[in-house]
Amino acid sequence: MDKPRTVTLALTGASGMTYGIRLLEKLLQHGLHVYLLYSKVAQIVIQQELDIMLPSQPKEAEAFLKQFFDLSTGQLQVFGREAWFSPVASGTNPADAMVICPCTMGTLAAIAAGVSQNLIERAADVMLKEKRQLILVPRETPFSTLHLENMLKLSHSGVLILPANPGFYHHPQTIQDIVDFIVARILDHLKVEHQLIPRWGENN
Repeated sequence: MDKPRTVTLALTGASGMTYGIRLLEKLLQHGLHVYLLYSKVAQIVIQQELDIMLPSQPKEAEAFLKQFFDLSTGQLQVFGREAWFSPVASGTNPADAMVICPCTMGTLAAIAAGVSQNLIERAADVMLKEKRQLILVPRETPFSTLHLENMLKLSHSGVLILPANPGFYHHPQTIQDIVDFIVARILDHLKVEHQLIPRWGENN
């Protein structure tokens, strides 16, 4: 696939919110148009892990994030959990790609079962039926048999399962280095150029 022009990024209530926020930052820096969705629990986790108070109202969240990332353009749109008239809710106007990062096991299970009880699940269902790129970044340990079965089912449907399991061969010195390993792999699969980490063999 070519580099996407639009990406739906969903934040759900798993630990590892730093991956999602860093990914959002890099997508915006590379000029992509981002549709941002987040769950109520994601707001709690982001406050707990990053000390960020993400507003509940989409317009307030949009204004907050534009200031947070120093954006002057309209490339970021935030949609509420019941925004059924948003572009991501229909196959007539889907994003080029979607990433759920971090992805809870509950969200993963709902997508595997074809359940669409909120906009995140519906947006993922749209990506599946329209055969668009869908990347899930689960952050859980250990995985239960049900978790693994759901991941296998989604993998058979063309979903990329990219767990937040960083490598260490690039000799990370900071937490940011560890986070960037996963974000770099997501960007690779989105065909978005980056220089977050050295590639294997580059130093040889």
